Amino acid sequence: MLNQAITDIKRNYGKYELLRAVEDRKLPNRGQVKELIRELRCVMFAGYMEQEECLRSNLDDYVAYKCSSAIHKLRELVTIALECADHESFTHEELFAQAEDISCRFAARIPLLQELLLKDVQAGFDGDPAAKSKEEIIFCYPGFFAIFVYRIAHELYLSHVPFVPRMMTEYAHSGTGIDINPGATIGEYFFIDHGTGVVIGETTEIGNNVKLYQGVTLGALSTRKGQLLSDVKRHPTIGNNVTVYSNASILGGETVVGDNSTIGGGAFITSSVPENTRVNVGPTDPSGVNCVKS
Repeated sequence: MLNQAITDIKRNYGKYELLRAVEDRKLPNRGQVKELIRELRCVMFAGYMEQEECLRSNLDDYVAYKCSSAIHKLRELVTIALECADHESFTHEELFAQAEDISCRFAARIPLLQELLLKDVQAGFDGDPAAKSKEEIIFCYPGFFAIFVYRIAHELYLSHVPFVPRMMTEYAHSGTGIDINPGATIGEYFFIDHGTGVVIGETTEIGNNVKLYQGVTLGALSTRKGQLLSDVKRHPTIGNNVTVYSNASILGGETVVGDNSTIGGGAFITSSVPENTRVNVGPTDPSGVNCVKS
């Protein structure tokens, strides 16, 4: 039986080209993606990931070393990803030059990403009375880690880097249970409390000062059309100063939750919610949802 299975597997490799993706192309390495994320955490939050003597004695040298190392790793990964996705249209030298440009532009964005992430840390601290310090948010909170990885991946997504942004967010997903597509657009001062089971789809737009609880889905209303919906807005828009409580589902590309609104736990929303609205789920309401203008 084993010999027959091996024969059938070999036949499938001959029959289906997709199974032979590594035949003439090098694929991005998941271990390298994890290491890059770790190094970027060291760059942006020195001392939280490791305690090195060089950090304590000379922060400037430490940051310079870690930043150079991280950008080198990024350039290597992006080159591999570009070659894997489009190795027939460009030469290695041309793709390397693209990777160099993308990596340099990403490096220039690191200070701005730091500032954005500090606002996310502040949102976490302000929004969770159980947090004893901002350091605890950075060091311990899975929601912040998922946001950190998303912020990095989103920059690379905007630069049209294949594979790597999704590999990054899926790494965070596997460790936190929080699934943020790198294509989503998320504003400042963002916090995910508890986080397990949160899903944020590719074309989701989220404003500033938004807080999500565990189990929230910001998803598509229907994906039965599959690839026909590629590049079409399928996921909702969430305004500024919105709170979405646990296990709520907000679906559809035309669905807009207005500013200053609150979505109650368990709500199932497929149409727009006006600003300054509180959506409650009531057991006596046949529709399952009560909308109350604040």
